[in-house]
Amino acid sequence: MSAPAPSPLAIVDAEPLPRQEEVLSETALAFLAELHRRFTPRRDELLARRAERRAEIARTSTLDFLPETAAIRADDSWKVAPAPPALEDRRVEITGPTDRKMTINALNSGARVWLADFEDASAPTWENVVTGQLNLIDAYTRSIDFTDERTGKTYALRPDEELATVVMRPRGWHLDERHLTDADGTPVPGALVDFGLYFFHNAQRLLDLGKGPYFYLPKTESHLEARLWNDVFVFAQDHLGIPQGTVRATVLIETITAAYEMEEILYELRDHASGLNAGRWDYLFSIVKNFRDGGPKFVLPDRNAVTMTAPFMRAYTELLVRTCHKRGAHAIGGMAAFIPSRRDEEVNKVAFEKVKADKDREANDGFDGSWVAHPDLVPIAMESFDRVLGDRPNQRDRLREDVDVKAEDLIAIDSLDASPTYAGLVNAVQVGIRYIEAWLRGLGAVAIFNLMEDAATAEISRSQIWQWINAGVVLDNGERVTAELARKVAAEELANIRAETGEEAFAAGNWQQAHDLLLKVALDEDYADFLTLPAYEQLKG
Repeated sequence: MSAPAPSPLAIVDAEPLPRQEEVLSETALAFLAELHRRFTPRRDELLARRAERRAEIARTSTLDFLPETAAIRADDSWKVAPAPPALEDRRVEITGPTDRKMTINALNSGARVWLADFEDASAPTWENVVTGQLNLIDAYTRSIDFTDERTGKTYALRPDEELATVVMRPRGWHLDERHLTDADGTPVPGALVDFGLYFFHNAQRLLDLGKGPYFYLPKTESHLEARLWNDVFVFAQDHLGIPQGTVRATVLIETITAAYEMEEILYELRDHASGLNAGRWDYLFSIVKNFRDGGPKFVLPDRNAVTMTAPFMRAYTELLVRTCHKRGAHAIGGMAAFIPSRRDEEVNKVAFEKVKADKDREANDGFDGSWVAHPDLVPIAMESFDRVLGDRPNQRDRLREDVDVKAEDLIAIDSLDASPTYAGLVNAVQVGIRYIEAWLRGLGAVAIFNLMEDAATAEISRSQIWQWINAGVVLDNGERVTAELARKVAAEELANIRAETGEEAFAAGNWQQAHDLLLKVALDEDYADFLTLPAYEQLKG
């Protein structure tokens, strides 16, 4: 007996958009409905499992490699599927949202890969969700050229062979898409919406172009969540007649729990895995979230004091390189978030030197590629990897068998010789308010103080404020971090923004709303799992 037809999905509380029907066709919605019917119940179970694991960490204040999967780690015989030609060389990857201008600039940037982001660099307004998909379709059909009405500048794609390969990042498992619901009014997970629409419209088109549907998987917390993604890939390929193994996925190891399951995550995705990536801010956010009541030894200093050379961060990145190369996968390094200044060459000079040192370190450590947030950084990162790789597409043959990371090394936070400062508290408040205000206007990637910030940086900012208050941290100026101090700093920052922008622009923005939301998620006794959940309730569109 055949399976019942999927319930149709309803588009709710959303203003119709130009060309929306091209993305949300009846057949595309039927595909989403089937993904939702088959996989949302498992998604819900895995979210409940996250809460159980967090409770266990709160009870024990420790983590370890899983005893039940020891055989997978011990078996040296398995490898991930060979990389397709389009993903053999990933030495520089640029990240950014899928607005029309960014789509053209990223594809033209000279980077080997563009992470086309529907997650942390994109506020999930209905317009961003739908037009982002349209922009990618238009890019693949080369119908995306446009002129900026404000500046008169024309944007057009370079020849196909000069364009970056797209690796698309859908939303994490925890986020729903409120504008698409089933017959019972249950929203479809944002991850399935983003993946499903992109795969439905582009999988065959990408194969015809000599590439394929490639994905970055965010916020993964366990190998069981990777198993769910693998089952989604298998079903989607079968359902649309795409050859099995066409999908390739790179998993961001940006949660502390996933750092203990890297091999298992690759194993679950082995027919579709392309590599792992070391994401910095979400990783620190995850440490705070999971060990937030673990006492002083888990208190992080100012976020900018936690570089990738911190002992516990170095353990994580070196384990990632070793794990990936042992299994034939790419190891992709972290983000260079600097945004060059058009006015201050001295600022650029200092920052470019830091970026170069960071990329040199990654290339020398065995990474096969790395991320940048701005096209001007592509040549700097390229030079670092060219120097180490030469004509080779990657260095997966460098096995890093010298690396020996113990379970306790990954959470040795107190091995870092740095403490929270008053300036760090002020910066956390500044970045939090300024980022949330932009997010509420529909912008997910925002330049703040010459750095490209996304939702991950807002998460670490508010989490550190929460942690410092609850741990009773005393700052370098002798002040104890309290809710009152956080409110005082936030009020001062709001006054500074008002003076900086002027009354009219201040009133037109979401500044008070952003201030209030930051304080809510930073001061509430009940720690919100993700800032974007309460923020989404306030997001218009």
